[in-house]
Amino acid sequence: MTIIKQVELHEFEFKAKNLGNLTGAESVGAFGYLKGSFSKIKKFAVVIITDDGVRGEYVTHWCASDATYAQSSILAPKLLGRNAEEREGIYDDFKRELRQFDHMGHGPIDIALWDWAGKKLDCSVNFLLGGFKKKLPAYASTYHGDRNGGLDSKEAFSDFAEYCYDLGYKAFKIHGWNDGNAKEEAENVLHVAKKVGHKMTLMLDPACELRTFADALYVGKACDEADYFWLEDPYRDSGVSAFAHKKLRNMIKTPILQTEHIRGLEPKADFLIAGGTDFLRMDPEYDMGITGGMKIAHLAESFGVDVEIHACGPAHRHMMSAIRNTNFYEVALLGPDCPNAIPPVYLCGYSDMIDCIDKNGFVEVPNGVGLGVKYDWDFISKNTTNKKIFSL
Repeated sequence: MTIIKQVELHEFEFKAKNLGNLTGAESVGAFGYLKGSFSKIKKFAVVIITDDGVRGEYVTHWCASDATYAQSSILAPKLLGRNAEEREGIYDDFKRELRQFDHMGHGPIDIALWDWAGKKLDCSVNFLLGGFKKKLPAYASTYHGDRNGGLDSKEAFSDFAEYCYDLGYKAFKIHGWNDGNAKEEAENVLHVAKKVGHKMTLMLDPACELRTFADALYVGKACDEADYFWLEDPYRDSGVSAFAHKKLRNMIKTPILQTEHIRGLEPKADFLIAGGTDFLRMDPEYDMGITGGMKIAHLAESFGVDVEIHACGPAHRHMMSAIRNTNFYEVALLGPDCPNAIPPVYLCGYSDMIDCIDKNGFVEVPNGVGLGVKYDWDFISKNTTNKKIFSL
C-alpha cells in the first residue's frame, strides 16, 4: 500500500504568438490566426506525491477552463490517504463525486495517477497498458477558419493542406469558419478535396458550428461527393442528439464521428446503441482519464467499431499505442504562421507542434518511465497564477 500524502494544482499562463480569440468563448476552439496578437492561454499541472516520495505529474493540454480547475480542486483533497495503486477504486468514487458536473476535472488527476504508477514500477504507461505500437499515424487538424489572413479562404485551406503534406502528413482535418455558413463550408470541402484528396485522407469537423440539421445534411452531401473519411460534430445540437445523428447517418454515406461532448462510458454506450455514430470519440482529459478512456476503447471494440482519440498529448499517445481499433493521432490545432496552443513545458524534446511528425507522417510514443516526459517546473512556477496544495 502506498499512501497519497500531498496533491498540488498549479494553474499557469503562457503567451501564444499570432493567435487571437475569434469568438469570445473560453474553449481552445475559439482561437485562430490573428497576426501580431499574443494570446494568454491558461493551463494547469497536477502533482500527486506518495509517502515513499514518488511523484505523479500531468500538465493539461486542452481541459483548463476555470470550471475544470474547480472540479479538480474538489477532487484533489479527496485523494489524501488513498492508496495510489487503486486507480479503479478512485475512478469509481470520483465518477460519483462529479455526477452533477461534466467530469472534466477528473481526467487530469487520473492521468497523473498513471504517471505515478509508471514511475513507481520503473516502466512506461504504454507498458502498463500492454502497448504494442511504437509510432502512430498522425493527421494535421486545423484551427478554425478566420478572416485575418490565415485560413481565410478555401484556397488558404488547400495551400495549408499542401504544406502539411510536404511535411509528411497523409491526413488532414478541416475546422471551418465559426460563422456556420453551409454553402461556404461545402465549397471548402469540395475545393480541398479537388486539390489534395487524391493523396491525403480528409476529415471535416465543423465543431457544432452549422446552424441546422438541414445545414449538416447539405455539408454532409458535399463530404459524400468528396469522399471524406469522417464528418464530426456537424451542427448546433452540440453533438448530443443520438436521434438526429442516426437520421443524418441514414441520409449520407460519409461516416459520422460523435461523442466528443458525451462524457464517459455509459452515455457513449447509449449513443452507440442508439445508432448515433459510426466512430466513437474519446479523450483521456475529457473522459475521466486513461482509466475511463480505455474502458471506452474496449466498449468500441466490443461493438466492432473504431475509437478516435480527440486532441494530442503524451497520455493520448500511450493509450493509442495499446488500442487496435483506432486510426489516427490528432495533431491539433495547427495553422499557418501560428503555434499549436499547447503549453511550452517540455524539457525532454516532446512536441505536438506541426513538425512533430517524421517524414512518413508518424509520431513516436514516449518510452521513458511514466508518461515519459520531463516538465519545466521553473517555467510553470514563474508563470503560476493560482496554486493549491493539499496535504495530510
